[in-house]
Amino acid sequence: MAKDVVVVIGAGGIGQAIARRQGFGRTILLADWNEETLAKAAAVLGSASYAVVAQKVDVTSRSSVQALAEAAAALGPVMQVVNTAGLSPNMAPVEKLLEVDLYGSAIVFEEFGKVIANGGAGLIISSMAGHMMRQLSEKDEKQLAHAPADELLALPCLQAEAIPNTLVAYMVAKRANFLRVQAEAMRWGERGARINAISPGIIVTPLAAYELNSEIGDIYRAMVEASPSKRMAPPDEIAVAASFLLGPDAGFITGSDLLIDGGVIAAMRAGKLPTPG
Repeated sequence: MAKDVVVVIGAGGIGQAIARRQGFGRTILLADWNEETLAKAAAVLGSASYAVVAQKVDVTSRSSVQALAEAAAALGPVMQVVNTAGLSPNMAPVEKLLEVDLYGSAIVFEEFGKVIANGGAGLIISSMAGHMMRQLSEKDEKQLAHAPADELLALPCLQAEAIPNTLVAYMVAKRANFLRVQAEAMRWGERGARINAISPGIIVTPLAAYELNSEIGDIYRAMVEASPSKRMAPPDEIAVAASFLLGPDAGFITGSDLLIDGGVIAAMRAGKLPTPG
């Protein structure tokens, strides 16, 4: 009898932490664009006796994501799908950031919504940045939520005059992640499955280290200092929350977003930090 399948897209710090927590006794299908990162993460999990299958994926390519979904379904019942893939504002230009963080996420929702098993659950690791910006117009939010993925990047609210820099692009993409989760909850529900989002704050991963050591590192440090928790968090704290949302105790939770930021957004609302954008 085939084991239940856990799909983890993104083999970075958070992806690995979730795979470790969710994958034992199941088959892990681990995917990433970076083949070196993917191979190293799969080897570490395999050496710890996890059943791991590694497959390269480009989340900006529908055919690549389709192939991943088909591979998952061939392994067994697809019970959990976790998408941690994404770029930060300091890593790519506006167009590429929107392509990966918004369009790519929408493709994953659509394609895995076709293979998720009854009783299954999906999760996207988004960002607290989606909570930083003001709400968009009702028209824009409806389009970001419901437009077919292949039409997303042509929406007026995503054109150059509306997205002046990568920070705004990042915030819009992360807000759109949650809007898509709400919309997809209806479609996934038709298969007896749930889908939610987690919006982490500053998590101690290589990506965070890259940002902390960049020209905007002082902004990140100011967020930590202004927050009530006054610290960053390890990936394992996100994995604990992911385990809850993916598991049976969260059976009444779908179409939701869990903010795990140590209180950074609370500090912004209290005027302790400037609101970007």
